[in-house]
Amino acid sequence: MFTGIVSGVGRIVEAHDALLGKRLVVQAPAGYLGDVQTGDSIALNGACMTVIDFDAAASLFSLDISAESLDCTAGLDAPGPVNLEKALRATDRLGGHLVSGHVDGIGTVRRFDDLGGHFELVVHGSRELARFLAVKGSITVNGVSLTVNRVADTADGCEFSINLIPHTLQQTTLGGLAPGRRVNLEVDLIARYVERMLSAGASAR
Repeated sequence: MFTGIVSGVGRIVEAHDALLGKRLVVQAPAGYLGDVQTGDSIALNGACMTVIDFDAAASLFSLDISAESLDCTAGLDAPGPVNLEKALRATDRLGGHLVSGHVDGIGTVRRFDDLGGHFELVVHGSRELARFLAVKGSITVNGVSLTVNRVADTADGCEFSINLIPHTLQQTTLGGLAPGRRVNLEVDLIARYVERMLSAGASAR
């Protein structure tokens, strides 16, 4: 489990073809791997991955990502910046919201506007995800826990709006977003269970 509070910005420095997907080598911030062990979970842009090898002194770690995971995510198939978050400890503060690290879908940035002091991010999501989104509800974008300020259904899915403060842009990769960029989305875990309970109750009638 994770919280959607990014603990560091890293960079995929190598992406090699492997038998069932790719092997990635990630450069983490200095000192980031001091408490990491082989087999630990680290989320990259919101996708939970397993550390298979690491060099704490060089702040490098390796992971394998399957072809299926590559098909279901964005931004994890080539060198580039990534948001990092280590798995939640039982004693940690839950600063964001409960995040599983399992990407539910890929969204597309429609707008990213500077409103003077803060920014508005508008993302298009699929119809399948629309029913899980609500004003003041939570959504994870590239691993960052954010609050939905507006949501509107469209003919081909939905569009939702998020306000971003400068601090969030400085501490994550979200500042590099632009219209047309694809982003990893994970809906709120509680919303997913509520939707399942309601749909199961309706079908039982």
